[in-house]
Amino acid sequence: MKDFCVAGFGEVMLRLNPPAKKRFAQGLPGTLEASFGGGEANVCASIAMLGGHSRYLTALPDNPVARAFAAQLRGIGCDVSHIKYTASGRMGVYYAEHGSNMRGSNVIYDRDGSVISLLGAADYNFHSMLTGATHLHLTGITPSLSRNAFEATLAMAKQASAMNITISIDLNYRKKLWNWEPGTAKNALACRCMSEIVPFADVIIGNEEDAADVFGINAPDTAIEAGKLNISGYKSVAAELSSRFPKAKFVAITLRESYSADHNNWGGMLYDCSTRTAHFAPLSAEGVYAPYEIRNIVDRFGGGDSFCAGLIFALNTPELSEPATAIRFAVASSALKHTIATDYNFTSRSEVENLMKGSASGRVQR
Repeated sequence: MKDFCVAGFGEVMLRLNPPAKKRFAQGLPGTLEASFGGGEANVCASIAMLGGHSRYLTALPDNPVARAFAAQLRGIGCDVSHIKYTASGRMGVYYAEHGSNMRGSNVIYDRDGSVISLLGAADYNFHSMLTGATHLHLTGITPSLSRNAFEATLAMAKQASAMNITISIDLNYRKKLWNWEPGTAKNALACRCMSEIVPFADVIIGNEEDAADVFGINAPDTAIEAGKLNISGYKSVAAELSSRFPKAKFVAITLRESYSADHNNWGGMLYDCSTRTAHFAPLSAEGVYAPYEIRNIVDRFGGGDSFCAGLIFALNTPELSEPATAIRFAVASSALKHTIATDYNFTSRSEVENLMKGSASGRVQR
């Protein structure tokens, strides 16, 4: 089961949020719930809990908060022995306010001056960090932090490619980031930088709007803000990404239809670049796309990361690696994440497989 080793490189943050679905104006002064989160860390944590071998790569200040994060991830089963600790700098923070009904969720970033945004490519020993890894996962979040973080991410991709390590890249466009080149539009900077990184990807992953935001590739007849998706149109988005980045073997896209902050339809597509075949999940008994209808969402933060983790785990697990099965596993895994508080997907492989088999009633297991 653990013959593969998935490494993830990126920034982890301290996450602070008011209890339940309170607003900051209600919760402060008062107590905030503290946890950890970050795209690549979320993926590594989820893969470990699914039963795979993962290794988290980052740079952090050498202080008790950062060490507490490493201890938690180690306890989950993720290798944290290659984290780089520094005497100066800080851990980034993000404040999360959960939405409800027609009020959307909100994120406030406080990550300027974080260690990973300050260190450049020359500050890491990428070969040592990647030795023993068979898969590297990167996102578009880390290069959005600073020029140094972009250059380090690009150098990591180049090193992994030179070592014949499979690479997955989640486009993960964040419109509140990409501020490090004044005078350049955020999406233009993202396009320029990701156009250097994504050519190394064997697996390209995005949500329903990432390809449009980063590369200007739009799904026809789709109105994302209104929660209306032309599901079949995403095959053309994947085909265009495949054409633009020919190393890619697969393009995966999550498909979220948002009716409210509490009610989303959730599914996904995996496009096999070699056969030009799109596989959708979940499917009805008749074989027609029928997304999970998720009501009373507990926490949608980390939902895309849990999809990435499920897909990577499945593609590296022989009995799950067939594309139609892999996308079913990824979507089921990430659907379950919406029921779990904090960024991490505390879900086991057996729970995912039970949902794939249709066990969605939520009955008590005795």
